[in-house]
Amino acid sequence: MTTPLLDELPANTTPGGSQQSSPPSRQVSWFDDALLLGIMASLAGCGLIYEYLLSHYAGRILGALEAAIYTMIGLMIVSMGVGAFAARKIKCAFTGFAMLELTVALCGSFAIIVTAAVIGFGQQLPLTIANTLGLPPDHLPNGGFIASLQTLSAYLPYVWGVLLGLMIGMEIPLIARVRQSLSEAHLLHNAGTIYGADYIGAGIGAAIWVGFMLAIDIQLAAALTASVNLIAGLIFIWRFWSKINHVKLLLIGHIIASVVIGLLAVKGPSWEQHFNNLLYKDHVVYAKATRFQQLNFTERLRGGGLPPVYNLYINGRLQFSSSDEHIYHSFLVHPTLAASARHDNVLIIGGGDGLGLKQVLKWQPKAVTLMDLDKDLLALFKSPPADMPKRLSDALLALNGDALNDPRLTLMVDDAFNGVDKLIQKGQIFDAIIVDLPDPSHPDLNKLYSDLFYRKLNELLSADGVITVQSTSPYHAPKAFISVGKTLTAAGFNVKQYHHNVPSFGEWGWSIGSKMGKNPQQRLAAIDNIPVPEEWLTPGLIHGSFEFPKHFYADIDKIKVNEIGSLQLYYYHLAAWSENEVINLF
Repeated sequence: MTTPLLDELPANTTPGGSQQSSPPSRQVSWFDDALLLGIMASLAGCGLIYEYLLSHYAGRILGALEAAIYTMIGLMIVSMGVGAFAARKIKCAFTGFAMLELTVALCGSFAIIVTAAVIGFGQQLPLTIANTLGLPPDHLPNGGFIASLQTLSAYLPYVWGVLLGLMIGMEIPLIARVRQSLSEAHLLHNAGTIYGADYIGAGIGAAIWVGFMLAIDIQLAAALTASVNLIAGLIFIWRFWSKINHVKLLLIGHIIASVVIGLLAVKGPSWEQHFNNLLYKDHVVYAKATRFQQLNFTERLRGGGLPPVYNLYINGRLQFSSSDEHIYHSFLVHPTLAASARHDNVLIIGGGDGLGLKQVLKWQPKAVTLMDLDKDLLALFKSPPADMPKRLSDALLALNGDALNDPRLTLMVDDAFNGVDKLIQKGQIFDAIIVDLPDPSHPDLNKLYSDLFYRKLNELLSADGVITVQSTSPYHAPKAFISVGKTLTAAGFNVKQYHHNVPSFGEWGWSIGSKMGKNPQQRLAAIDNIPVPEEWLTPGLIHGSFEFPKHFYADIDKIKVNEIGSLQLYYYHLAAWSENEVINLF
């Protein structure tokens, strides 16, 4: 008969089999237990924030925000699982945990700024080589090592995600071992208790991200999150000093890391922005992260007495260029109001820069309602902040004619899908509706191009009114373009589509619809002048814009309506533009 293991014996039994009285087994103290569970909850919040930080950064800088989020979360979850298994190899849970938090803090604080530096260097290298060798602008090197470096740099956020996921996955097993080692008796529900703290902490982390960190600089957010890891490690070292190997070295490491992370919190945002600016061919003169998007304004000096060219990039994508925005907005606005029976009351959805509004005001409407989601974007173009360079603020106000301060304007800061319901409830009716939203490059934007949304707009439009929707490029994304038109038709509009070349964007298109009577093209065919001050657009350009190549609509019957919840338009757009999702401004 074999002798049972000591752990298998009853608490009052000796190895020889004799019974003896013994004091009750030592349990983990309530203080240590609360401390460990609090640390676990805090670290869970940090882990979730790291997921958001890396995916958010990848999406804003590299494009394809939704793909970045899904990919990052998937990679980190798998990596956390692998890390949980790898935690078995750590012999001393106390030492391993203290070392782990030091490493997570350093990786978390450096992930964003190192990624920005590598991506910026990869994009700047062709220009550096071209300037050194005296190559013309149209002969920038873009193959071989440079192409490989740019491709690899685009995946760098996901590398950080895997590394952090591995380490975060080790935290729960190590805390469980630490907690058990502090008790002489087996802890019932040890894993369940820790997972409970983990889930609660993750929920708190999500709330902190949404409520606070979305509005601050992403590098500052990374440094603040890393500091929580560092503080958790320091508290752990203080409490379990005697159980940790090489404790003095670990303490020194934490102190040094505190200084480094403090420096990254203070100087890191400006360094990170400088590296991000290398992504743009022109000089970045102002950048701002709002709750919803990253805004970058660039300036290109031309000399010869010509004014600078200012560009706005949102999440790495060009929103407008001061050199040709008038072309886009003229085609968006003037055919709409020229085809509408009246233009006293106009609704603009999107267009928070006020550039389309400027064109609308030329028609002397009695009232205009502009609805945009991003209040910070509206503020930049309505009352530029003091930290914006004066030459830029003056240029922006000149571009939109200070339209956002017009007394006839009513601003609504709201999600358009819900905001139009409020207008319907008020019984408002508009003579014309202009929808100037970003392309449906994200599932959340897809609903604003759906049949249900357009039916809502149908309720808001007067019987003889006209609606126009920006509809992406008919050249680069013909299926997406045609789908917008078919979806408007399904919502009850008599729809025609038109297009024109906008140099900064290439061939661009719009969909215009009426509710009753003649379709918009027929109405516009009758005009022989634009009854408002307009230096670019002519009736001939409008008439010609309705012409498309011979077989452009050959497959129209195969293209689907974008029904609410289907994401059909999003998939059309994604398939068409996928090769252009990663930013490449050279």
